[in-house]
Order: sequence, then C-alpha cells, then structure tokens
Amino acid sequence: MPEDYLEVYRQKRIEKNEKLAASLDKLGFDKLAATIFSHPSQYIETEFNVTKTWIEYLNRLVGVLIGVFIFLTVVFAWLYLKRDKTIFFLAFGSFLLVGFQGWLGSIVVSTNLLPVTVTVHMALALVIVAMLQYAVTRAQKQDLKGHLPHSPKLNSLLWVLALVTFGQILLGTQVREEVDVVSFAMNGAERESWIGKLGASFYIHRSFSIAVLALHIYVAYLLYKLKDAALTRLTNVMLVMVAIEIAIGIIMAYFAIPPVLQPLHLTFAALLFGVQFQLLIMYHYASREALKKPVAIHQPC
Repeated sequence: MPEDYLEVYRQKRIEKNEKLAASLDKLGFDKLAATIFSHPSQYIETEFNVTKTWIEYLNRLVGVLIGVFIFLTVVFAWLYLKRDKTIFFLAFGSFLLVGFQGWLGSIVVSTNLLPVTVTVHMALALVIVAMLQYAVTRAQKQDLKGHLPHSPKLNSLLWVLALVTFGQILLGTQVREEVDVVSFAMNGAERESWIGKLGASFYIHRSFSIAVLALHIYVAYLLYKLKDAALTRLTNVMLVMVAIEIAIGIIMAYFAIPPVLQPLHLTFAALLFGVQFQLLIMYHYASREALKKPVAIHQPC
C-alpha cells in the first residue's frame, strides 16, 4: 500500500459518497443525501488492520458464494416455471436482490457504517432469506400432507411473531448503530459507560424483549398441542434460540458489551427469524391442505 494510503482511500470514498448523495438528491431523497454529507466518520480513514481486513474480505467471499448458490437455485427453479411460477419468480427475485445487497454492502463500507444503510442492509438480508425459504418449502409442499387442523388464531400469531422479531432485529440494529457512534465519540475507551450513553432505542429494545419472550412461549404452547414431530423439533430450536438471545443480551447490557457477543447476538437473531418463518410456512401448507378435504357426512340409520 502507498505511504499516503489514508488520504488516497479517504478521497476515493468521499467521491463515491458524493456521487451517491447527488443521485439520491435528484430522486427526492434530500434528507438522506444531507445525512450522508454530514456523517463525520466518512471523512476519517481507518488505519489498516489485518484482522478487520480479513473479516471484511471473508464477508465478501461468502457474499459471492451466496450469489452463486442463489443463481443455481434460479436454474433449478426454472423447472417449476410452468407448474408454479411463484417458485421461479421468488428465486429470481432473490437473485436480483442479492446483487443489490452486494452494492448496498459497498455503500455501508464507503460511508463507514452510516446508520441508515446498516439497518436497510440487515432488513434486506432477512427478506432474501424469507423469500428463499418460501420458494423451497413451496416446492416441497406435497410432503407436508396437510394433516393438521387449521387454526386462524395460530396462523395469525405465527405472522405476528415473525413480524415482531423482524422489528426487534431492526431495532437492535439501530442500537448497534448507536453503540458505534458512542464508540467513535469516545475513541473506543471507557466501554463500561457506553450503555448509559445510548438513546431510547436501547431501552425500548430491552423492555420489549419481555413481551417478545411471552409471545414465544404462548406460540410454542399452541404448536406443541398439535403433536406434529417436525413442528415440535422446530419449536424446540426456536425456544433454544430465544434463550440464547436473552442470555447474550443480558450479558451485553451488564458486562460492558463484550465485542465478541455483538455479532453473535445478531447471528442468533437472524437464525431465530429463519426458524419462525419456516414454522409459519410449514404450518400454512400443512393446515391449508386440510381445509380442502371433503367433510364426511354420516347419514342416520
């Protein structure tokens, strides 16, 4: 790397962000454009760090692999184009979105983790996962056999659970953004005081987790009552994920946000959402088919 790499790459990043902000301004997103210009960290080039460089590079390599796998999913989904177009278009839409996600990732890096970009990046990742899960499960829906009784209440609660978790993840992402801002302002020092400097998002995220836990327990109770082996296994995994998430959250709140736990907290949250959405899809098809079965009418003797 050149001796003046800090200045060289800082200037390249600023030029890229200026082009983005100008494009957003033309599209009418003037406030977002102004936020990009006013975000202070984009004007500071971080010194070379071997560990962080490899983390980022591996992230990009994994991103490429994901793109390849989704492309192969589109290829195999082509076979369903005539019998179920939804499967193909879900796979193809995921492929387009993962390309956009890669570009958005470059913006997250070039803006030095501009808060709004981090949240959108995370939200889009969850949407892509959900689309792929739905496409695969829809292609295998005949295996679910439709043997479960349909419950509008349980179906609605599964939707609520997935959406609440989605919102909680985005709120947690905003908390992570605030932590980054505090860390930047304090130059990484006095980590034990960071929690006290966070805004309302942290306290809402922490308090709301109690309601989220209660909702998980109630939905799990309803799922266990169905006595379906596949749904029971997924429900067990869901509860384990919730327990891990809560434990990590408590440790982070009371033990100065250990750095290693931050990505783990987000990882288990994403896995939890995936399990919930899988439960939702599986129950949808297993009970939906049951509604189509004719009801036997017994004539009196």
